[in-house]
Amino acid sequence: MADEPTPDTAEATDATAVAAPEGPVKLVQTVEIKDVGPCKKHIKVTVERAQIDERFDEKFSEITLSDQPTVRGFRPGKVPRKIIEKQYYPTVAQEVKTQVLMASLEQLADEQEIAPLAPPELDPDAIEIPKEGPFVYEFDIEVRPEFDLPEYKGLKLRRPTHTYTADEIAAEKKRLLEPYGQLVPKEGDNPTVALDDTVTADVEIKYGDKVLNSLKEVRFKVEPRLALSDGVAEDFGEKLTGTKAGDVRTVDIVLSQELANANMRGQKVQATFTVHDIKTVRQPELTQDLLEGAFGISTPEGFDELVNTLLNRRLEYTQRNEARKQVLEKIAASANWDLPQDMLRRQARKTLARRMMEMKNAGMSDAQIAGRRRILEQDVVASTAAALKEHFVLQKVAEVEKLEIEDDDLEAEIDRIADQSGESPRKVRARFEKEDLMEALATDLLERKALDLILAAATFEDYELTAEQRAEQTGEIATVAAEAAPGESAPAAEGETTG
Repeated sequence: MADEPTPDTAEATDATAVAAPEGPVKLVQTVEIKDVGPCKKHIKVTVERAQIDERFDEKFSEITLSDQPTVRGFRPGKVPRKIIEKQYYPTVAQEVKTQVLMASLEQLADEQEIAPLAPPELDPDAIEIPKEGPFVYEFDIEVRPEFDLPEYKGLKLRRPTHTYTADEIAAEKKRLLEPYGQLVPKEGDNPTVALDDTVTADVEIKYGDKVLNSLKEVRFKVEPRLALSDGVAEDFGEKLTGTKAGDVRTVDIVLSQELANANMRGQKVQATFTVHDIKTVRQPELTQDLLEGAFGISTPEGFDELVNTLLNRRLEYTQRNEARKQVLEKIAASANWDLPQDMLRRQARKTLARRMMEMKNAGMSDAQIAGRRRILEQDVVASTAAALKEHFVLQKVAEVEKLEIEDDDLEAEIDRIADQSGESPRKVRARFEKEDLMEALATDLLERKALDLILAAATFEDYELTAEQRAEQTGEIATVAAEAAPGESAPAAEGETTG
């Protein structure tokens, strides 16, 4: 017959069959996937019985042929198969369950388009493999939100630009040198408080007629904003500026959205400051020893270059932040961004870590970062939601463009951070590994690649940096470890830091 293989073909077919490598046998399983909430799916997997029985048979055959089973009343190697199955069933069932479950989950990951954000809510110990019928298990899993990615190349974006003035450069030099100065009483007859002064004051915080907290002899630097552990005074600098020793000023503090007492979240309380003492920083001399010891440079000209570099890095940080906001608005405007609260709280620590890393890369000092972190922590859910939206958009762009982070990328970034911080690359890597930040670093690099790709194809309309943006760049945030409303703070969620 025409369809019958010739002897040569038949021989080749047999040879091919013999030579074909044996791969893992795929399970016959059905998968049901249902949406059960924002970014959450319920998955039910049913594995057919035939291959489960095959695995049981293999395991029992191994035991039977091993001459190892010992059963009272039978000589080794003479134990009937049914007796072996009865005695060893619990152990074999556990082994088969583990084997089938792992194979099933791996097959599920290969065959289904699921982008998990966390491991599945699955307890293997709670799953039993039945003696008859299919093996069924089910679980919930958090996944990335599903949305269509519109055109992201050729976007029209607005970009802030700025040329720093001599006064702004002088202010940055003062900020860099301040930690090496000397705190001294402010001179003059009846001196008044100015921004950057350090004040000692008593503070009484009230909500209506109720006193929430009384703080004695608290020392703080006068900055435009003051952040307590559980609240922020937005106009703190404005209210304290011009006061003298003995003066009393009342400042509004907006409490955190993270308080345990829901009735107090976001409430405005009044803090009365009684000023006792005013000090200021006497700037150090710009000696070669100071330049070399503090900044790793040897000349005033090198210090000027350092200041210009820091200011330009800060401007670039502002430009990229503004670009990210616009990209998100344009790309994700039509997406459904319902994100579950429990997910946001679990992601808070990672999000804060990445934000701190971005600020460090922008050349901000530890004090500047600490203040901004405190602000973010006042409403950690809202700040995390905004960051996650950016993350999902940029991750999807990276996926579409097949962008990846290689080991060489991580090493180059560690070298760059080491160069900026004056540490050795080995020390930087050890610190990142100890603080569990390597994943955050890789994520940050991938998102930077995605954003760079978008910006490279965008067109820009430049505009002058606004007063608000300049204030965000240069405005410091004073921090006090005390709470405005003791006992009302919410306990940190799993994976969340309180700072």
